[in-house]
Amino acid sequence: MERMIDLVGVQMDFGASKRGVNMGPTAIRYAGLCEGLEHMGFQVENLGDIVPAPKGATKPTLRNYEQVVDVNRRLYHTVYQSLKNGHFPVVLGGDHSIAAGSISAVSKFYGSIGIIWVDAHGDWNSEESTCTGNMHGMPFSAVCGYGPDCMVEFGQGAAPVNVAHCVQVGGRDIDDLERQRMAQAGVTVFPINMIDKLGMGAVIERAIQIAGEGTDGIHLSFDVDAITPEAVPGTGVIVYNGLTPREAFLAAEAIAESRKLISMDMVEVNPFLDTANKSGILASELIQSALGKSVY
Repeated sequence: MERMIDLVGVQMDFGASKRGVNMGPTAIRYAGLCEGLEHMGFQVENLGDIVPAPKGATKPTLRNYEQVVDVNRRLYHTVYQSLKNGHFPVVLGGDHSIAAGSISAVSKFYGSIGIIWVDAHGDWNSEESTCTGNMHGMPFSAVCGYGPDCMVEFGQGAAPVNVAHCVQVGGRDIDDLERQRMAQAGVTVFPINMIDKLGMGAVIERAIQIAGEGTDGIHLSFDVDAITPEAVPGTGVIVYNGLTPREAFLAAEAIAESRKLISMDMVEVNPFLDTANKSGILASELIQSALGKSVY
C-alpha cells in the first residue's frame, strides 16, 4: 500500500431521504482521522470537500439526480488523479451515492478490481426497481453496469466491475426487486443471518478471496449503518440487529492483513443524529483498522 493517503470528503446528502449526512466528513475528521493515520506512518494530503450545488433537476425515481451525478463526476476525476499520482484515496461521505464516482475511477484506473460492500442495504436498485427514488440505494448496481445509466459513466468511458468479484456483507434490509436483481446478476451476498451462522472470520475470509483473487485489488465501501444502531446512532437509515462493532473491526483488520486494499469509502455518518460524535469516532477507527492499525 502507498504511504501517501489522499483524503477527500463529499458533502452529499441529496442521495438520501434525510438531511445531515453531508456533515459526515467533518465528523470523521474531527474524530482524529488525520492524526491517527499520520501516527501510523502515513503522509496525509487533505484534499478538502466536494460540495454539491444547492439545487438541481430531479424526478420521483431519481431524486436530485443532477446534483448526484455532478458530484460523482467531480469525485471521479479527483480519485482518478489521486491514483495517477500513486496515492491511496480515502473517500469520506456523505451518502452512499458517492461510491458511483469513487469506484468507477478505481475500476477505470486498474482495469480489474473487486468490491467488498459492507452495508445493511443492497444498494442494487435501478430507476425501475427503486421504492423511494433515493440514489444512495443505487451505486453498487451502477458501478457494475446495471444502471441507472446516469451513474455508470463520468466522462472517460464506463469501466464496469465484474460482478463475479463483488461481495455484499451484512445485508438485512434489501428490497424484493433489488434482491431479485442481485441474484440474477450473480452478486455474492453474506447477509447478517449467514454471518451469525458462519462467523465474521469465515465470511470476510471468503469475501476477500472472491474480491481479491484474479483482480488488481479490493475497493472497500463501508456504510456505517451495517453496524447495529446501538453502537452507531448517527446514521440516517436505522436497521436494528446489525454487525457488532467487534465484527466490523474484525472485517476491517482482515482486509488490512490481506494487503489487497487499493481504495475505500466510509459513508453515511450523520452528526445531526449522533451522540457525542460516537459514530464519527467509530468510522475514523474503522478506516485506520482497514489501513493496518495494529491492536497489539
